[in-house]
Amino acid sequence: MPAATGRHRLSRRTKITTAALGLVLAAGALVIATTVGDPSSANAASGGQITCPDVAGRLPAIPAQAQAEVQRNLDLLNTQISEANNRLITTAGQGGPNFVQNAILGPLADKRVSTIDRIAIAIGRQGEKPQGLDSLAACSLGGQAGTGEATAPASTTPAAPADPAAPAKEPAGNAGQITCPDVESRLPAIPAQAQAEVQRNLDLLNTQIGEANNRLVTTAGQGGPNFVQNAILGPLEDKRVATINRIATAIGRNADKPQGLDALAPCSL
Repeated sequence: MPAATGRHRLSRRTKITTAALGLVLAAGALVIATTVGDPSSANAASGGQITCPDVAGRLPAIPAQAQAEVQRNLDLLNTQISEANNRLITTAGQGGPNFVQNAILGPLADKRVSTIDRIAIAIGRQGEKPQGLDSLAACSLGGQAGTGEATAPASTTPAAPADPAAPAKEPAGNAGQITCPDVESRLPAIPAQAQAEVQRNLDLLNTQIGEANNRLVTTAGQGGPNFVQNAILGPLEDKRVATINRIATAIGRNADKPQGLDALAPCSL
């Protein structure tokens, strides 16, 4: 009888050990599955950002007549990287292993090819067109902050001597940043049918502020005392009015259209 009892206890211990081992193996499999999963989504969720080759640093001396157009397109390259990084965050966990490449990096490369070509063409109208810049279009997913584009290299035209009688130029680069009223917090409940369109335009408002702040830096010291208002804050307000109106219209298709949001369009330095 004691021997039978001992065998019974041994059998129970064996079963418990086997069950425990099964749980450990199952947990290990879950950890492996979670870790392997979708590598692109894992990178996005862990804070990786898109990095792109620097274009501004590879440009030749830019003719004065092309400076403005080149700078606009360098700013656009910055905007494209910002939008792609934002999409990387908002789509974390979506798609299969090639989602980031197919849905974010591929379209970004296409946009950069077009923008870089416009830069080369603008330079080529007044001087020798730079070759091989398309090789800078492809970006990758990395752990560091996305590489932005600097200001355009200096013009080949010598700077005019300072006019001591001219009014002091506004120190835009040292005057802080542009701040705008928050639109999202002033919105009513958004109907499900309008959610996507409203979010796109809220993202666009952020992009517009980013572009304006970048222009604030790249034009530091330019113009007269009203340069920032006339060249940056005024155009920004016009863009915000149009974008805010699209938000109100989208909501108004399925609910009461919010009123008075235009008051949130002006920004300040």
